[in-house]
Amino acid sequence: MPDTFQVHGFMSQALILTDHNDFFGPSSRDTGSLEYTELGLNASFRPRSNVLVAGQVLSRKAGGYGDAWKPTLDYGVIDYQLLSRERRVLGLQVGRFKNPFGIYNQTRDVPSTRAGILLPQSIYFDRSRSLGLASDGITVYDEERFSRGTLYIQGGLGIPQVNGDAEISLSPTKPSLDGRISSILQVLYAHDGGRVNLGVSAARVRSSFQSRQNPSAKGEFVFQPVILSAQYNAERWSLTAEYEYQHKELKDFDNDIYNSTADGESWYVQYQFRLTPDWQWLLRYDQTVSDRNDREGSRYASEGRGPSYSRFARDLSTGIKWSLSSRWMVQAEWHHVDGTAWLPRQDNESDEETTRRWNMLLFQTSYSF
Repeated sequence: MPDTFQVHGFMSQALILTDHNDFFGPSSRDTGSLEYTELGLNASFRPRSNVLVAGQVLSRKAGGYGDAWKPTLDYGVIDYQLLSRERRVLGLQVGRFKNPFGIYNQTRDVPSTRAGILLPQSIYFDRSRSLGLASDGITVYDEERFSRGTLYIQGGLGIPQVNGDAEISLSPTKPSLDGRISSILQVLYAHDGGRVNLGVSAARVRSSFQSRQNPSAKGEFVFQPVILSAQYNAERWSLTAEYEYQHKELKDFDNDIYNSTADGESWYVQYQFRLTPDWQWLLRYDQTVSDRNDREGSRYASEGRGPSYSRFARDLSTGIKWSLSSRWMVQAEWHHVDGTAWLPRQDNESDEETTRRWNMLLFQTSYSF
């Protein structure tokens, strides 16, 4: 067992500047915001050849989030392999597991694994990240190895870690949300050693809902996303695209005024080009709409619920990454955004005080070991 013990970690610091609106702190001020910092430490060991114990503690500052700097258990699992053969691996994990969601969700908090400083916010939203980040429960996985590719299947049941970021994102009144038993499933096929990756992810995230303004208003919030993922990796470049359909529902309230449904959708196309072994260029277009039946938010605005542009976001971004060494990395990234659908409410108290079209410039340095 001592020979299998490993410890790794990472830390990152970013500077964020915006011409309008705030993202992760007072970024629209002259000096910008330094309120995006990540610290992580993980460890793993094998008490037996078919058992892995692994966990990671994360401390994170991201603007106005209420849990800033609070060390949290990002994941902590006991992984037991029921079967391990040349062509098949079958096992289960018990504990807090990162949800198998899209291409990036399970590794999203490690800076070196992200394509840019920020992941596509339409799907890997930081505005309400706890809603789809991790769950406490059990997950089962199956790995089928073929002559030209590998099929990965993973499904789980657990209680999602719904925190204050999801509460304020759902409504400015910040209702009380408590996670309920939820389910998730991902099927991913990697062809030719990962040259082509195709996947589908689906989840049903459930949470109790109670209004803080009207304690008698109790019901359930259900979030059901489905993600289609595709990626092609060549020697010098990679092309990634993902599409997400989102069904959101408030139900089981005694007063029908609270019961509602909305279907949104998100997608992005991302191109990465490896200029040299140490330099990489990124180009991405990312789009989301909160309600497919009200794409421009005109009905939402006519009902007096907020500005129309708070219901969509179209983001054109580009960036550069420089790996100074195997441990140090420096990045710069620029975004031109039309809309505020994924703008954090934690940093912008009123949608009415935001601006529809805005630009964001980010710089980040990170270290991993």
